[in-house]
Amino acid sequence: MRYILRKLGFYVVAAWIAVTLNFALPRLIPGDPVQLIMSRQSQLGPVPPGEEEVLRRMLGLGHGNILGQYWDYLVSIVQLKFGLSVTYFPTPVTTILRSSVLWTLVLVGMATVISVLIGISLGTLAGWKRGTWLDSLVPSTTFLAAVPYFWVALLLIYLFTQVWTVFPDQFSYDPGLTIGWSGEFVSSAVRHAILPAITIVLSSVGGWMLGMRNMMVSTLSEDYVSAAEAKGLRSRTVMLGYAARNAVLPSVAGFAISLGFVISGSLVMEMVFSYQGIGFQLLQAVSNNDYPLMQAIFLVITFAVLSANFLVDVLYGFIDPRTRLAR
Repeated sequence: MRYILRKLGFYVVAAWIAVTLNFALPRLIPGDPVQLIMSRQSQLGPVPPGEEEVLRRMLGLGHGNILGQYWDYLVSIVQLKFGLSVTYFPTPVTTILRSSVLWTLVLVGMATVISVLIGISLGTLAGWKRGTWLDSLVPSTTFLAAVPYFWVALLLIYLFTQVWTVFPDQFSYDPGLTIGWSGEFVSSAVRHAILPAITIVLSSVGGWMLGMRNMMVSTLSEDYVSAAEAKGLRSRTVMLGYAARNAVLPSVAGFAISLGFVISGSLVMEMVFSYQGIGFQLLQAVSNNDYPLMQAIFLVITFAVLSANFLVDVLYGFIDPRTRLAR
C-alpha cells in the first residue's frame, strides 16, 4: 500500500504540473481566437458592445488577469466544462472530444495492440531460435520501423486506391451515412480503417520485435534458464515460463506508454487519411488558435499517459517485487 501511495503522490504532482503547462503554453502562441471570431462577425455587420467578454466566457478562456483565468481554468477542469470550440463554433469541445476520441481508440488502440502482440511473439521466437531464417527477418522489420508513417501511408494509398481500387483513401466512413450500429455504417467504418491500421502495424511491429528479440538473447544467458534446461524441462516451458516471462518486462513498460499515447492518435497518419481522430482535431485546433479545443486535447493526452504509466508502475511492482524495495 505504501508503494502505491508513494507512486500516486508522484503522479498527482506530475498531473498538476502538466495541467499548469497546459494552461500556459497555448497562450504563448501568437493570435487571439476571440479576435478571430469577432473579425468574422464584423464581416456580417457591426459587433454589439460587450461581445468580446461574452465570447471569452463562452469559449472558456476565463476573464480578468492571468491568475483569474488560471482559477477559471481549474474550475472548468473539475466541472469537465471546456467551453466552445473556435474551429467548429459554436459546438462544445466535449462533443468534439467524444466523437474524435472514440475513433482514435478504436483504430489506433486496436492497431497498437495487434502490433505489440505480433512483435513480441515474433521477437520471442527469433530470440529463441537465433541464427535461423526467422532471426534474419529482424533487420527487414526494423527497416519498416525507420520509415516515416506518412511514407508508408502514401505508398498504401497509391497501391490500394489508385493501382488497385480496393479501399477508400479518406475519412473514417462514407460521408453520406448516419453514424450508428447499422451494418452499412459498420462495414464502411471497417473498410476506411483497414489502410490506416496496416500503416500503424507495419511501422511499429519492427521495434517491438527487435526489442523482444534482444531481451530474449540476453535472458537466455542467465543461470536460471540454464538450470531449467539442465532439469530437462520442455523447450516450450523454458522459452515461455523462464526466458520470455522475464524478457517481456521492458516491453510491458513500453506498451503502457504506447497505450497512453494511443489517445493522441497518429497525427501524421490521420492527416494523410483525413481520419477524424483526436490527432486530426489537434491539428485543426492549432491551425485555428482554438485554445479550448487545444487545452482539452492536451489534457486528455496528459491524463491518459499518466494513468497508463501509473497502472504499469503498480503492475510492475507486482510482477517484479524488487521494484517495491527501491528507495
